[in-house]
Amino acid sequence: MVNTELEKLQANLSGKLITPDYTEYNSARKVYNGMIDKHPDAIAYCTDVSDVITCVNFARENKLLLAVRGGGHNAGGLGVTDCALVIDLSNMKGVSVDPAENTVLVQGGCLLKEADHATNSIGMAVPAGIFGTTGVSGLTLGGGLGHLTRKYGLSIDNLLEANVVLADGRYVKASAKENSDLFWALRGGGGNFGVVVSFLFKLQPAGIVYGGPVLYDISEAKEVMEWYRDFIVNAPEDINGFFAFLTVPPFPPFPENLHLKKMCGIVWCCTGSIEKSAEAFKAVRAFKTPALDWCGPIPFPALQTMFDALMPAGLQWYWKADFINELSDDAINIHLRYGNELPTPLSTMHLYPINGAAAKVDNTDTAWNYRNANWAMVIAGIDPDPANNEKIITWAKDYWNALHPYSAGGAYINFMMDEGEGRIKATYGSNYERLAAVKAKYDPGNLFRVNQNIKPKEMDVKVTVITADEKAASQKV
Repeated sequence: MVNTELEKLQANLSGKLITPDYTEYNSARKVYNGMIDKHPDAIAYCTDVSDVITCVNFARENKLLLAVRGGGHNAGGLGVTDCALVIDLSNMKGVSVDPAENTVLVQGGCLLKEADHATNSIGMAVPAGIFGTTGVSGLTLGGGLGHLTRKYGLSIDNLLEANVVLADGRYVKASAKENSDLFWALRGGGGNFGVVVSFLFKLQPAGIVYGGPVLYDISEAKEVMEWYRDFIVNAPEDINGFFAFLTVPPFPPFPENLHLKKMCGIVWCCTGSIEKSAEAFKAVRAFKTPALDWCGPIPFPALQTMFDALMPAGLQWYWKADFINELSDDAINIHLRYGNELPTPLSTMHLYPINGAAAKVDNTDTAWNYRNANWAMVIAGIDPDPANNEKIITWAKDYWNALHPYSAGGAYINFMMDEGEGRIKATYGSNYERLAAVKAKYDPGNLFRVNQNIKPKEMDVKVTVITADEKAASQKV
């Protein structure tokens, strides 16, 4: 893209346009995953809807590759790419809470911790995520798993409206009443259909919860997993807990005797009154005495940000994911093998429960297609040093390859790297064709394709063939 064209774009923006000749370009092009090293032509820091519309129109008219970055937390780094215009929403962080309606309007550049800070003032939360540094936009468009999934469903189950800039530059509202086909697709279909500049969510009670990590020695992992697989699918919906393999960080507040030990654990979050949660949690403590029990009353934003400092932006990440219906004995044995071989201190595996409230929504009610799975699994090779990339990638791939035969087939798109069309179709299953049709309606030129891309459906075109005799007859009339 020539500089004169970019100068015209900057002249029409209220936000700043960063190009490779700016000193801050190298920092501006970075995303959360340090393994991603892309060089866009320009990064537009949009300050309002008008800026977003200007950038969308500019990219379309100049046939320029377009990427959209909300929080930049995406596993595959799909908020940035080479030779593209990046729409960066990080300056659009408005959060407006309506206590009377128990709703919150959140702009597309907001992080979860910023939304939580505002909603916790009235003892409420949007069901979303486990890290405060995650972007609201990307997490929601992919579905939105988190600490509150079993009680209140996915983030998309609590989405009431979305304000969207479409590929043709139009600014529209998507809801159950307006552009309902678009609203259906946005709930799980990723960033395929436009730039969502704001979300209206229904809020749920989650001021003080009863939660935190409970850790066990790695030698007890088989027993813990066998107990957990039965407990969590039958537990009251007020109880949520995700399983993890991990290495204990070598610094306070973790006890010194546990530093750098490989362990397994469950991070719990119980909603409802503290008294009822403490009573319900007795069933967890009755199972087995853990090596560490940090579960107790905690403000929801504190639980949501508990692990943020352990995972700062810029680490090397390699993710592999699957949906899981059952944790069979054979699958557990594979988990034990690779859980004991965590390649680096930050590498991990998580199993996030989907059952409970999230499972009460039909697979066809939203684009998210795995309501009948019990878990979303993610295997994450993580390290600060790029020299260890081969090690963490090999471990993650080998782990996933060994377990994939026991999976439900697709994966949570927020946990996927760039894995090709086959994996995307497996993830959406029977919803894919409908998504492709919505894509053809709202983005027929596939302008929004730097994502887990759903290609526009090729519409059937009826061709009328006129014979020579028919043509001659018509000319006589």
